[in-house]
Amino acid sequence: MDRDALLRRLREERWTAGVIGLGYVGLPLAMTASRAGLDVIGFDVAADRVAALTDGRSHVEDVEDDELATALAAGARFTADEADLAAADAIFIAVPSPLGRNRQPDMSYIEAAAATVGRIARAGQLIALESTTYPGTTDEHLVPAVAQAGLTLDVDVFLAFSPERIDPGNVLQTHEIPKIVGGVTDTSGEVAAAAYGRMVERIHRVGSARAAELTKLLENTYRSVNIALVNELAQLAHAFDVDIWEVVDAAATKPFGFQPFYPGPGVGGHCIPLDPQFLAWRARELRAPTRFIDLAEDVNIHMPDYVVARVVEQLNGDGRSVKGAKVLGVGVAYKRNIADDRESPSRDVLARLAGRGADVGVHDPLVDPDRLARDGYTVVGGLDELDGFDLAIVLTDHDAVDYAALADRVPLVFDTRGVYRRLGLGPANVVTL
Repeated sequence: MDRDALLRRLREERWTAGVIGLGYVGLPLAMTASRAGLDVIGFDVAADRVAALTDGRSHVEDVEDDELATALAAGARFTADEADLAAADAIFIAVPSPLGRNRQPDMSYIEAAAATVGRIARAGQLIALESTTYPGTTDEHLVPAVAQAGLTLDVDVFLAFSPERIDPGNVLQTHEIPKIVGGVTDTSGEVAAAAYGRMVERIHRVGSARAAELTKLLENTYRSVNIALVNELAQLAHAFDVDIWEVVDAAATKPFGFQPFYPGPGVGGHCIPLDPQFLAWRARELRAPTRFIDLAEDVNIHMPDYVVARVVEQLNGDGRSVKGAKVLGVGVAYKRNIADDRESPSRDVLARLAGRGADVGVHDPLVDPDRLARDGYTVVGGLDELDGFDLAIVLTDHDAVDYAALADRVPLVFDTRGVYRRLGLGPANVVTL
């Protein structure tokens, strides 16, 4: 199938979208494709995950079982057999790209996906990488993969990068978020834009896959640097005896040149702690400076230490030692109103307190309590179980927590998220970051 024929098919006909990786990025993408009226083949190496999805059970918080059932009824199918992807007109790669040891990128999932492409790619396909990675990945891993399959770029197959923009808990649906698309070549970019144009409302094309890869890293490095700035200012504000929340809210009244960021116990999740390190790692190979990135990481990864120091300060002020004190961590997830605790700074804070001899409990109405218990936490299921705690730390400000009752039942509350101020609550035993 030549370029014009594939463009016509992608723009006008019902075609098949293949998705490699059915996690928090791939499964919503598969649902978006199905909702757009396309056929869907979802592939994952985890057979148990495939079986659950085929049975109508979603493991992704932002994909409800009823949405999955609708997609299944429309013909979506899930498989652990990579050969099934040969039937797809476009293959979207959405595999994990975590940090490995020494905070260096773990490219094994992307390498495995590229190897899959090398085995199953056929003429007439678009292949697009969505996994967050360093600039040059698409060129370095997918171009050789299609060559291995005996295919010629822009003649047989088309390659592009389009970064995921998933924000768990956000009310925006995947199809509502503008999609960045960059082809390995201009022709591949045109084909990729045609495919994504069937699934999302707005496409923004850039001139290369490298530009698209760097765009994703810029987005999250911007957030990391600004969070680090306000985290450092929070420490300064405490030294000046100034309320950092009041200062940020005041600065946010400026109608130009300022975007508010708020402090917290650190950064977490699958993007902010990880993505800037892809950029810094690649920059080190090129001997290019990353001073802002490195400084931001240093501030953010040490925020749990600052939080622990403030907890010790509060306990000492109440005549208590941290050793032997009963401390409740409220919220284990990395952000409010979701159940995801990957890379959560809450865990770092609690581990440091336990290491100093505190008797640590956790309360999170969203994170699976059985898993928390398996991880070694003492789980407090409800606020009626708070007798004997000396201090509670609000680490994640879920809406489902009764903060007034928390302050009534625990003698000291350390609020790292500013939730009491946001709710207009002012108990005398609450101290903010």
